[in-house]
Amino acid sequence: MRTHELVLGWIEKQLSEGHLLLGGRLPAERALAEQLEVSRTSVREAIRILEAMGVVRAGVGSGKDAGTVVIAEPAAALGSALRLHVATQHLPVADIVETRVLLESWAVSRAKADAPELKKAARLLDEMDVSPAVDDFLALDVAFHLALAEAAGNAVVSTIMGSLREAIEGYAEALTANLPNWKSTAQRLRSEHRAILAAVTDGDGGRAATLVASHIEGYYREAGLGQAPAEPRP
Repeated sequence: MRTHELVLGWIEKQLSEGHLLLGGRLPAERALAEQLEVSRTSVREAIRILEAMGVVRAGVGSGKDAGTVVIAEPAAALGSALRLHVATQHLPVADIVETRVLLESWAVSRAKADAPELKKAARLLDEMDVSPAVDDFLALDVAFHLALAEAAGNAVVSTIMGSLREAIEGYAEALTANLPNWKSTAQRLRSEHRAILAAVTDGDGGRAATLVASHIEGYYREAGLGQAPAEPRP
């Protein structure tokens, strides 16, 4: 594990246990190096990386008040950086879809059947059943998939999925114009969502992974994307 990951993990643990608060200062460089059993040079480099990520601000104050201050939750800082990247890049829809399949298949295969996020997912499906407006339906759809990802209990996967939220919702809405019959598609999506959730709550991660991959790719294909171009007529 690289030093900045050690420091990041230490900060997260201290925050979660209440020993460190946002705005609080990290131990002095020497003390942190001794605690983590790494060199002071490694700690110094780790602080530079975390400052670039937006987790800490180094060199605050002077004299006895000098130090490094925690300015953001690590997950929130990472999410902000990813959202900025996604917002400023014209990411190909196919790449977003492929990333979703990879992340969500992994997440549902490891989701805990008793995770509280699954109750939230079920409530979102109930709301989706009575949501006729396309934009409302798609917002609930994305929220459902995020809840499933969070049920796996992996903060990095949840953060990455959260950072892609607007991109996912944006391309899903743009593709509705290509669908032959939105009402029919919405009904199919509702049914697939129920099947995915049932597999997860039954503890069948393998089936859940297969279903979610087919579900994501199916919407993409139905909209006419990702298919080989038609052969030109002679």
